[in-house]
Amino acid sequence: MQPLHDIAIATDEQPVVLDRRDGPYGEVVLRRRGAGPTLTDPPVYEIIANGCFLMDTSDGRSERLLVRAALDALPADRPAPVLLIGGLGVGFSLAEAAAEPRWGRITVVEREQAVIDWHRAGPLSAVSARALADPRTRIAHTDLIAHLHGAQAEYDALCLDIDNGPDWTVTEDNGGLYAPAGLAACAARLSPGGVLAVWSARPSSGFEDALRNAGFSGVRTEEIPVARGVPDVVHLAVRGA
Repeated sequence: MQPLHDIAIATDEQPVVLDRRDGPYGEVVLRRRGAGPTLTDPPVYEIIANGCFLMDTSDGRSERLLVRAALDALPADRPAPVLLIGGLGVGFSLAEAAAEPRWGRITVVEREQAVIDWHRAGPLSAVSARALADPRTRIAHTDLIAHLHGAQAEYDALCLDIDNGPDWTVTEDNGGLYAPAGLAACAARLSPGGVLAVWSARPSSGFEDALRNAGFSGVRTEEIPVARGVPDVVHLAVRGA
């Protein structure tokens, strides 16, 4: 990890900035917020991209559901299904996948070197260290859209969590993932009967229509209640045989 910058006083209102990087996609920041509601709670780590809050370690239920729901939607007799996780984030999705022995190869695509560093040699290793050591796990340092268009590998499940949802992208070019060409690239990387699962901070009926228009079947949305505001959701869809 690079030297720490902009150290602040740790309070609930003013989190500590642990690392700040300027990369090809803009600024990405790792912050630590307090020690939780009580002194015995662990600190909460947050990832901020270009000033936009992405995710933190306070909960993780929806990120874990992203992976569980994809596995549940696959045929039960499919041996060692191959998984692609789009976005390493704070590591909950990878940790969930590596804790499940039914998964075969697990590839995580992450375009921000800083995020990879925070997991390999930083505080986020508390979430992901065991999963990163799993022999099934591989980290691909590349852009997800480029990987989908350029890869020859076939996956049984794509679990994507690179934005706050199809209607709220981190960078403008990420919108291409949810457009017809992006969804076609997802379908092309999936095996017949494979599952596409997309995390979102809010439901998107328009994205459900886009999935159907792209030829996916079994389109549905699972909601995960949150403490305040609209629920997080996981959009699920199946590639036809």
